[in-house]
Amino acid sequence: MLYIIRHGITDWNLKHKLQGKTDIPLNDIGRQMAREANELYKEVHFDICYCSPLVRARETAELLLEGRPVPVVIDERLAEMGFGIYEGEEGVFNKPQCPVRELFFNPAGYKAVGGAESINELFDRTGSFLEETAYPLVKEGKDVLIVGHGAMNSAIIGQVRHRPLEKMWEESIENCRLIKLL
Repeated sequence: MLYIIRHGITDWNLKHKLQGKTDIPLNDIGRQMAREANELYKEVHFDICYCSPLVRARETAELLLEGRPVPVVIDERLAEMGFGIYEGEEGVFNKPQCPVRELFFNPAGYKAVGGAESINELFDRTGSFLEETAYPLVKEGKDVLIVGHGAMNSAIIGQVRHRPLEKMWEESIENCRLIKLL
């Protein structure tokens, strides 16, 4: 089986700020969410967890898997999408002049500027993770958990479910909600 979960809440989530690769920790609410997920998903078996290198995802993985003998492997390909100079930008959905807004309303038309990562770069690295790491383990019968982020998780979900880029955001990526992919 292949599962994916998004990290718990951070202060930047609450302020609607683009986090991207900025290493923002969980807040107390996010930590509580991860502890609750530990209890909620305690019956779900995982052989291994692959996690983003960012602290909000690592902390979520540790709390989610606390008390379980599941190794957590950090993989750089699972970092959140980089938003360049727009990281920390607040209220992007309400700012038509912000180029990153396009990512959320028209992913196929998104153009990365200001040092941001492109959709192709995001899909290349997450696709590489799926092909080289996740799929082979699932074929061996392993239960694999991915702990990541909104855009990164959406890229993986879209690839696993063979969705067109226009439907990248079709499935809700709620914080600390486990999604079974395979």
